[in-house]
Amino acid sequence: MSLEVEDRIISLLKESRRTAIELTDGMYLNNIRCPDDLARTLSQMRKKGLIHGEFSEEKSTWVYWADQE
Repeated sequence: MSLEVEDRIISLLKESRRTAIELTDGMYLNNIRCPDDLARTLSQMRKKGLIHGEFSEEKSTWVYWADQE
């Protein structure tokens, strides 16, 4: 995945915490090409320390966010 796509994902996650589905919708609205396997991409970005994520019992799925810096 390109650094540009990572940067745009991080930008969206700085706005608010999002599930993968909510992030896909945000990417579509902002004309960002969605990686084929977004959940895998988010997991890799989380392991690199670029974003944060945790399982939300309320939403029954993972929720991701990025630091505001």
